Formats: sequence, C-alpha cells, structure tokens
Amino acid sequence: MKSGGTSANILPKSKFKFGRTGEALLFALAAGMCLCLLGCNRHRAGRWTAAEVHQLTQELAKAASDAAPRGTVIKIRRAKSAATGNGADDLYVGLGENSGAKDRVRQRLAAIATRHGLTVDAPGDNGNISRITLRSAGVTTHHIEIEVLASRATEIGANLAGAQARLAILLDDFGNDLNAADAIFALNVPITLSVLPYKPHSQEISREARKHGCEVMLHLPMQSRANEMAEQYELKPGLSGEEVESIVTKMLEAVPEADGVNNHQGSQATSNGALMGELMPVLKDAGVFYVDSRTTAETVAYDTAKRNGVRTAFRNVPFLDDVQNKAAVKRQLQIAIRGAKEKGEAIAIGHPHAVTLEALREMLPEVRKQNVRLVFVSDVVH
Repeated sequence: MKSGGTSANILPKSKFKFGRTGEALLFALAAGMCLCLLGCNRHRAGRWTAAEVHQLTQELAKAASDAAPRGTVIKIRRAKSAATGNGADDLYVGLGENSGAKDRVRQRLAAIATRHGLTVDAPGDNGNISRITLRSAGVTTHHIEIEVLASRATEIGANLAGAQARLAILLDDFGNDLNAADAIFALNVPITLSVLPYKPHSQEISREARKHGCEVMLHLPMQSRANEMAEQYELKPGLSGEEVESIVTKMLEAVPEADGVNNHQGSQATSNGALMGELMPVLKDAGVFYVDSRTTAETVAYDTAKRNGVRTAFRNVPFLDDVQNKAAVKRQLQIAIRGAKEKGEAIAIGHPHAVTLEALREMLPEVRKQNVRLVFVSDVVH
C-alpha cells in the first residue's frame, strides 16, 4: 500500500513535469512556425531581397511586352543598392500607339503587383506619361513609367505606313556636338542617335533626342584590333563577368534614355566569344536590345545575342560615310534604300558629319519616292 502510495504520488508529479516540458516544446514549435511564416511572407512585411525584386521586374517586363503592341520599347534599370536608399527597380514602357494600350499595360502590371502582395500607388498621369509606384508595407520596390511615344517624328513615319520596305538610319558618336544633334532634330523624321557615354553633352543630347521623338542608343566603347582612338573605358577581352557588368551598367546610367546598345569600334571585342558571352546577359537583364555594327567580319556578337535571348539585329548595308564627301554619302544612301527594298528591312550606320547631315536632308524625298519607310532601329530588331 505504501509503495503504491508512493507510486501514486510520483506519477502525477512526473506527469506535471512532462506537461510543462510539452508546453515549452509546443511554444518553441509555435514560435518557429511563426518565424517561418514571417520569413515565407516577408514580401508582405516589406523585406524583399534585391534578387526577388529583380525577378519580379522581369515578370513585369514580360507582362508589359505581352500586353503592348509591337514596337514597344521596354527598359529595365536595376536598383543600385538597397543600403543607399535606392533599392527600387525602374521599369520603362514606351508605347508606339495610344489605342488603349496604356490602360491595358497598366492593368496587367497592377494585377501582377496585387498577386504578389504589393500595393499600387494611384498612377500619376502627365499627358502621355503614367507613373506607378509599387510598395511592400510602405517600402518602394518598383518605379514604373508608361509613355505613349506620340511625336511628330513618329507621325511622319506613320504616314508612310503603306510602304513595304523599312530603313533604319543609325547615327553614331553623339555626345560632343550639340549643333549636329539639333540638325538631326530639325529633319523631323525617325532617326536613331547612338550616344557615347561620359562626353560633355551626352546626357543633354539624350534628353533632347527623346523630347524631339528620336530614339536613343548607347554607343558602347569596345576595343578595336588597332586600338585606334581608344576610349578611357571600354570593353576588352580578359575582363571578368563582374567587370563587364560594372562597366556596362555605369555606361547605361550615363545615357539613361538608351533603348538599345551598339558597339563603338570593337573589332577585337566583338570577335571574342567569351567577352560577348559576358556582355549579353547584362544587356538582357537591363532590358535593352543590341545592334552589331559589324566592324569586323569575324564578329560573334549578333549570334551570341540571339543565343542569350537579347533582341538584336546587325548593320546589313555598307556604312554611309566612310568617304566624307556629300556625293559619296548620297550614293551610299541610295545603296541603303536599294538594300532595304531587296531585304525588306535594313540598318544603315553613319556619323554626324556635316556632309552626312546635308546628304540626308537632300535624300529624304528620294526615300519617300521609292516607297521606303524610315523607322527606328528598335522597329527592326528581333
């Protein structure tokens, strides 16, 4: 009986201790589950990682592309650093038409944001531009700008919509001469300007080109075989992936209006498969297209861009002004017109020399006469 009583006293005591231990275990388990849930639901708590923000940016860009008409320009600018207060990605959508496309894109992007638990600030409309800010628990993750690219230049291009052949004229080496840029703007036709970074007027020319309805590209310096007139910063074989990304990202930031990229010189760089393999993922991540200027027959840039899913094209008619003589430039323009008619579309590259601008001015009636439509470079990349 005594031993039984002892047993009777021990069992409840032991049960009580187990109960407290069980409670502690349950509490710890519950706390762990809460932490796990908070971690899994960190988007709602405003703790998006940079990688997750970038991944959503790609999803938003694809949705915008799917909802927008052909020829839409989409650019991505990844956040520099959340630590510096600039932790939001930028997404730009440039629409070539206004027939409800802006509202379609805006609704598609808002639906994706809501699905991911983000709040969407009421869009600020300013004429042809809508601006949207996405936030997670008050923390900004994305700045989105949707612009209808209505301009006199695009309207003139639209008047030639019945033409079958398309010719894109790309003028390189802008950044130093404001007067040359003004002369191009005065033509009031779709022309693409490729701007060198870090020049005295690079950013001003880029902004004015956008205002005047011209397209802007980054003229990305790359090493040539002869190293003639090398730029201070340029892509060259042997650079690491991190170095390529840093150089290209900074150059795109120096020409923020750039919708695409083409090489400045680059006969050594564009023929190097390893270097082009490092470059193209950076361009894809930035949301810009690439045009191979074909400064060497050994270039692998175009093929590498295609393999990496970068929208791309290449110069497929002779340069316009290797000989800086107005009559010679006009002959080259005639070859470009003929090339566009034979191939269906062509990209011709020239430079802002006085004789080139004068030849362009005099040849515009001939372009229309031969039923060739002037377009932006972005219209003929695929």
